[in-house]
Amino acid sequence: MNIRLFVAMCLVVPGLAAASSASDWKMKEMTPDLENLPSLQRGFRLYLNYCLGCHSLKYQRYGRTTSDLGIPRDIAVENLVFTGRKIGELMVSAMDPEQAKSWFGAPPPDLTMVARVRDPTWIYNYLTTFYVDTSRPFGVNNKVFPNVGMPHVMMDLQGLQFCTSPGGGNTDEAGDCELVTEEGGLYSAEDFDRAAYDIANFLFYTGEPSRLERHRLGVYVLLFLVVLYVLTFLLGREYSKEVH
Repeated sequence: MNIRLFVAMCLVVPGLAAASSASDWKMKEMTPDLENLPSLQRGFRLYLNYCLGCHSLKYQRYGRTTSDLGIPRDIAVENLVFTGRKIGELMVSAMDPEQAKSWFGAPPPDLTMVARVRDPTWIYNYLTTFYVDTSRPFGVNNKVFPNVGMPHVMMDLQGLQFCTSPGGGNTDEAGDCELVTEEGGLYSAEDFDRAAYDIANFLFYTGEPSRLERHRLGVYVLLFLVVLYVLTFLLGREYSKEVH
């Protein structure tokens, strides 16, 4: 990878998980689905290819992730685990934190819990609302995170997106304008929306990997409590007969 592009991809100020300027962008709704394994698998792959170079998932292990998402370990090791890391290791960026601090002032944030700090809808809209802004250092801005300090790392998939003013023509102003995507990306508009959804869905999973298991267990707990209530009620009625 070109070193300048790599450095640009990693420069985030203050980072995705940090507080941003206020935005009045009307969020497009998305509903995460932890039972959609193909979506989670695609999100996992996209994150490893486009995000992990800078943003670690240091509270998540490759092995746990592949097991939860139904990915055979041999396939994961061959196609998803890069830089010689072992399947049981944590998913940390190859970037040295001390060097990142000296380069950028602060290392790029870990995103394991970003879906709990933000929410999946925010992440999805953030990924889909980059647009060309020649006044910004990296030539792009973002509707959800105004004056964002990182490039659009998935521009090759989406293509160039412009902020079009109501009167027509492209503008760098982030006010009332519509986002229009030019052709040129590797993905169609629908495919890119799905890719953004998949990454947001995957980050929703990493925020609490046991969420789906907890929900399933909760059903059994509630059923147990119902049965216990019925038995307790019947036992209490028998005791009442003895008393009276």
